[in-house]
Amino acid sequence: MKTFPLFDTQGFRDCQVNAILNLERSFSDNRPRALIQMATGAGKTYTAITSCYRLLKHAKAKRILFLVDTKNLGEQAEGEFLSYKPSDDGRLFSELYNVRRLNSSYIPNDTKVCISTIQRMYSILRGEEIDESAEETSLNEQTITSRPREVTYNPKYPPEFFDIIIIDECHRSIYNVWQQVLDYFDAFLVGLTATPDQRTFGFFKQNIVSEYTHEQAVLDDVNVGREGTYLIETQIGNNGGIILRQTVEKRDRLSRKKRWEQLDEDLNYRPSQLDKDVVNPSQIRSIIRSFKSTVLTEMFPTRQEIPKTLVFAKTDSHAEDIINIIREEFGEGNEFCKKITYAATEDPKSVLNAFRNDFYPRIAVTVDMIATGTDVKPIECLIFMRDVRSKNYFEQMLGRATRTLDYENLRRVSPSATQRKLGYVIVDAVGVTKSQKTASRQLERKPTVSLKDLMMSVAMGARDEDTLTSLASRLIKLDKVMTESEKQKFISLCDEEGITLGTQIDGGITVPFHESTISPKAIAETLLNAFDEDVVSQIARKKYNLFENEDATDEQFAKTSGQMATAASVPFHNSKIRNHIENVRKSHDQVVDNVNIDQITFSGWDSERAEKAGKVIDIFSQFIEDNRSSIEALEIIYSQSYKHRPLTLKMVKELYDTLQKAPYYLTTEKLWTAYATRHSDKVKEKNVVNQLADIISLIRFELGQTSELSLFSSDVNVRFQSWIWNKNKGHGQFTEEQTEWLRMVRDHIATSMQITADDLDFTPFDSKGGLGRFYQLFGNEYESILNEMNYALVA
Repeated sequence: MKTFPLFDTQGFRDCQVNAILNLERSFSDNRPRALIQMATGAGKTYTAITSCYRLLKHAKAKRILFLVDTKNLGEQAEGEFLSYKPSDDGRLFSELYNVRRLNSSYIPNDTKVCISTIQRMYSILRGEEIDESAEETSLNEQTITSRPREVTYNPKYPPEFFDIIIIDECHRSIYNVWQQVLDYFDAFLVGLTATPDQRTFGFFKQNIVSEYTHEQAVLDDVNVGREGTYLIETQIGNNGGIILRQTVEKRDRLSRKKRWEQLDEDLNYRPSQLDKDVVNPSQIRSIIRSFKSTVLTEMFPTRQEIPKTLVFAKTDSHAEDIINIIREEFGEGNEFCKKITYAATEDPKSVLNAFRNDFYPRIAVTVDMIATGTDVKPIECLIFMRDVRSKNYFEQMLGRATRTLDYENLRRVSPSATQRKLGYVIVDAVGVTKSQKTASRQLERKPTVSLKDLMMSVAMGARDEDTLTSLASRLIKLDKVMTESEKQKFISLCDEEGITLGTQIDGGITVPFHESTISPKAIAETLLNAFDEDVVSQIARKKYNLFENEDATDEQFAKTSGQMATAASVPFHNSKIRNHIENVRKSHDQVVDNVNIDQITFSGWDSERAEKAGKVIDIFSQFIEDNRSSIEALEIIYSQSYKHRPLTLKMVKELYDTLQKAPYYLTTEKLWTAYATRHSDKVKEKNVVNQLADIISLIRFELGQTSELSLFSSDVNVRFQSWIWNKNKGHGQFTEEQTEWLRMVRDHIATSMQITADDLDFTPFDSKGGLGRFYQLFGNEYESILNEMNYALVA
């Protein structure tokens, strides 16, 4: 591929320039696959579009395919392509090159950039039509109703149809059934991701042309970091509950239709069953009440309204429960909290736009729809009411809150914000920050595919690892909730239908079993064994008469694994077995626990928050030590020499400007939050009113000149009460009008640190007669009163 000319890098971040140039170098070296790893919010899509433009213009690329994970992300990418204007041309990208988001099986010949989900491209190559609804959820959540078929040659779209394929956040779905789409085309493959794992590196041949981590993005002010994790623990959330045998409310998971039914035995449920098998409204309510009571006092003490908050729920039904309880507890209408899921009755796209740009909703609840890729910059708080086992998925969820946002745009949706977005807070109500994370996905690979569809997929020939392990996961869960009578009926049915314990492959070899009785769990073990490297190797050695220390060849291993998968799938070819399993699943509805009232067992910041607060205070202490002799305001406060040199607004502004710059990077809000975390018993007020004035209180507290940290205005008010009481005691009572003027002087000092006679000719004094009236009221003592108040109220 030809050498690319240099380009005007003005307006580009260094990480973007680095990615573009290194990718072009990779193309020039004829390397077929390349990976761009770039933190959320760093501009991956903009980088990719710039590369597309340069490839089309300078490398004469014929056609580029931009693959996305969902329809929602495709629409976002289309908008960015249409609004992109290259630096070396006054026209828009779409005026130079035809861009088309594919929504049918037809691709116009003049299209230069095609935007598509990988499932639509798969259907195009197969010559089939799919509905856009099939592109709404992530590929890992799509139902497979038949065995995946290989892509065959399509004369309309031959392998050379695309020169380059850019895969945007599709790394979770290109390793199994969908990889055949990428393998079909003879094209350069470029991956874009913020959260790569080992499979990602392997797929792209470890050709990482750009590495820009979240930590580096925070240092470069491209992302904001996590300010802290606030933990909310409840008794039932930690320990589960027990419902004694009685009549209980039951609810259908999907329709939410309720009925009452007598329990056959006591129900002892575990925390992992909450919001799946058992719904305890009190547990959800306890979490929401704790959040409500602390969000504006401990998490965001400077705010008047709830910051934009995203709640992650387990299921759509769980999301409904959360929304209803949030509206009740906050006493707000429907606009305050809304659901953003594909199953929502209200258009999720319009709700998402409102959440991004308007005051309402303040809180949004989602399951998976905006867990990845979707840009909502004002989010400052994430509430986890579901656990996540995948490390990569968890990092992507955190990415929803890492986007930076300037002060004006943040204030537009959160009016009480006092400065730009500086970070975000996690509220962990399920232990997600403590649970063990894995780099790869768990057994459940297809969380939204029904058990019925999984069994039918296997019956129709699906043998891929994702389908079989997901089915095994469901059977294991089902086995745990089955009653003894249901298990006995299952054994009898298997006996009638000739389903035996053990997986036999050719040669009379039986796969070893841990279970002694046939059950859903036993069948699950056979499914998992087919992809267990140790088990497959052991069976392959028996099958091919190998020595114990001799490894099977790749071909022998693959053939054995395939035979084991086929043998393990036998029970699902029987419709009676499938129907029985499905009927058992249906019988286990959710139980609504209205008996056990939950209690908060712990609510507060995790240890990481306290450590960060300590570091901030240490930096502040170093600032005072470094500058106590060079910054005039700091020198006055340190030596308490107010009588000789009164503090002025200009002095304090100089101090604050230095504090905000390198190497300190501190603000009043950040310091106040740190002291409220480390010394909560000594911080009287939680809200910072005036950045310049309140820095005086912070310095005094750090120097030990005061035993409690209170707002500067509060200190001034206390000092004023003492001063005026002493004056009245010694010189007779001030008149009502004199007292009113003295209060105005007090308020001026509270915000400006000092008052002069000239200030009395400005607002608010001028409306009361200005300096002339003040002189009439206090006579020749007017200047001494002002000087006395300057010292008494500030010193």
